[in-house]
Amino acid sequence: MRVLDLRNLLGEARRIVHSHAGELPGEYHRILMPGPDKSIKTGVTAYGCADAACILYTLGELPSGGAEREAWIRAIRSFQNPETGLFEDGSHHEIHTTAFALAALDLFDARAAHPLRALHPLRERRQLEGFLESLQWQREPWLDSHLGAGIYSALVLNREVSLEWEDWYFAWLWENEDPQTGFWRRGAVVPLSDPGSPVPLFHYLGGSFHYLFNIVHARRRQRYPERAVDTCLEIWEGGHQPLYGEPFCRGVSYAEIDWAFYLNRSVRQCGYRFEESRAAMEAAARRYVGALERIDYRSDPAFNDLHKLFGMVCALSELQLALPGQLATERPLRQVLDRRPYI
Repeated sequence: MRVLDLRNLLGEARRIVHSHAGELPGEYHRILMPGPDKSIKTGVTAYGCADAACILYTLGELPSGGAEREAWIRAIRSFQNPETGLFEDGSHHEIHTTAFALAALDLFDARAAHPLRALHPLRERRQLEGFLESLQWQREPWLDSHLGAGIYSALVLNREVSLEWEDWYFAWLWENEDPQTGFWRRGAVVPLSDPGSPVPLFHYLGGSFHYLFNIVHARRRQRYPERAVDTCLEIWEGGHQPLYGEPFCRGVSYAEIDWAFYLNRSVRQCGYRFEESRAAMEAAARRYVGALERIDYRSDPAFNDLHKLFGMVCALSELQLALPGQLATERPLRQVLDRRPYI
């Protein structure tokens, strides 16, 4: 595989981040111009601030001390509701926003200013398991994973649960990992051969990715990593068919980090089908970078959305990690998920 030079692409990403800066340090606009999705606000937002921090951390350019660091922390903390403890933005469920904001604060070795009071009932085991059981595992596995994974990330990052609580959480995931696909949850993932599946197979992967990065963060084990490798390779090989779902590696999105992380980290756990997995990730990297090089960086709406742009940068960092020496950057990209959970 020829070396893929990412320097120009990442330079454009850096330029977009700086162009979205607000009046004060640490303040960032997620988008600059209104778009069709009315839930995404213009102006300084929680996701604008958090995504800018995540992108600059990945590039190795995040301020680490002094007044600028304190300004970033104030900017992100300003979106927390002191009564509920949840962070608010309007574009995502409050649990997703809370976990994402806390994950950004962790890059500055900081936490929320107030306890996460709305999540405290979930610190009791029966409530935790009931919450996980209540998620729409079959019809909304991707969207609801923001909640099932977010409660773990938020409570752990804000140091509001014990190791015993983490054991309960991971025991539930262990018992409910699907032995056929290596995804979540057992009994909910409809076989690909079933045309009656309520969602494409990729939606189960996109949802399961959120639980996997919690497992990776906590240094826990997948129960069926070999099956996850099989399914990720099956998705790559049939990715253009409607039943598989997301047509990834065509532009700026989160689908690429979902697939690359799931395959790379599952292979790490078991070593199964290593060469085939490496070949698939090489092919994906070529297709992905080629697609990114063809877009108009100044007008592409996804490239100019800091939240989607972070998904792109995060995917490139995982591919660089999985393919040593094959993606060239000015300095090695950092993978935020190797520091803390949640994106």
